[in-house]
Amino acid sequence: MKTAFIINPKSGKKLGCGNIEDKIKKHFPQAETVFTEFKGHARELAKIFARDGFEAVIVAGGDGTINEAVQSLAGTQTALGVIALGSGNGLARELGCPLGSLEQRVSALKKFKIKQFDLGRANGEYFINLAGLGMEADIAARFDEIGAGGKRGKWPYFKIGAKAFFGYKSPLVKAEADGKTFEFKIMSLVFANGRQYGSNFKIAPQAAFDDGFLDMTVIRRSNIFKLALGLPSFFFPSCKIVSIADTYKIRRAKVFLDGPFSYHIDGEPKRGKDCLEIEISPSAVKVLCAL
Repeated sequence: MKTAFIINPKSGKKLGCGNIEDKIKKHFPQAETVFTEFKGHARELAKIFARDGFEAVIVAGGDGTINEAVQSLAGTQTALGVIALGSGNGLARELGCPLGSLEQRVSALKKFKIKQFDLGRANGEYFINLAGLGMEADIAARFDEIGAGGKRGKWPYFKIGAKAFFGYKSPLVKAEADGKTFEFKIMSLVFANGRQYGSNFKIAPQAAFDDGFLDMTVIRRSNIFKLALGLPSFFFPSCKIVSIADTYKIRRAKVFLDGPFSYHIDGEPKRGKDCLEIEISPSAVKVLCAL
């Protein structure tokens, strides 16, 4: 298989990713390997590899780097592969990618198969896993701000999340989805192609990458006690003491807000105004996975 690797050198430092080229050469001796040099570079590189007829482009990095490559691989014959080097690694977990040593993460790809996946679109941009607005979009924006020089990881993300929660003012959101109208005061409104954010936090346990639908999950504004009882169900779906979310299978939606707002695609913060348009693109990308 004609394969290229796109590596974000800022990711996975705790895994000793300075040696990642050695691991790749060991298991994929004929592969081409390039490092990203700036934000958006993975998108440019993936476009070139797809144009040049590569059968697979494997991205070693976090969700943002993966999302960049998805923009260029959508609708092509080039499959996306993933070496998880991010914090939560939600997509990698869904694909069955190992999260052990760097050696395991690279070598496992040789056994993966190509499968056709759906993609979501948010205001015209693709997402492979999740898009959303509300508190999670605010957290994504704040987390992105520390990326240039601060420490990233689960603990900073938790601290940012806690601060966002206590200061968050839930907006009133109106939506049209597959001909139905909705109105709700939200903490988060999520459009899920995959099931989880990462770290096994499953926001949409019934979502599937190849069912032709997105799972629209609404997390309602609740007091802290109800949230404390409801949150464990996202990690353990059978442990549902209190329900704080509703989920709907949809193909397209329009979300209406007053003025500018934040949203995210695969964790990458974006800005919109007045309306967020969401739709599913069935069988839009080839993906290497263990499923």
